[in-house]
Amino acid sequence: MEYNTLTETMDTLRKEGYTEDFNLRENYIESQSGKFQILHHEFEIDHFFRFEGETDPADESILYAVSSEKYNLKGVLVNAFGIYGDSLTDEMMKKLSFGHDE
Repeated sequence: MEYNTLTETMDTLRKEGYTEDFNLRENYIESQSGKFQILHHEFEIDHFFRFEGETDPADESILYAVSSEKYNLKGVLVNAFGIYGDSLTDEMMKKLSFGHDE
């Protein structure tokens, strides 16, 4: 799959069932409602997409298609400045560095 924009990719993923919006925290991802706090070993990264700003490297975004069998959830996680821009535990850093194959 190759997409030109973050929005286009998110729209396609939503059609594929990735409907939850996750937020990145130091040692877990959290559903937008705050109802679910999912630790690194409770979710998988199904797909990974990188978008780079044409004029400013700070515009880099990373989109993860994430699923959690434990919570029966599929959703997206957008990290606007890359995984190194946030304070993360080693486990979360390793998890988000895994599988960069798209």
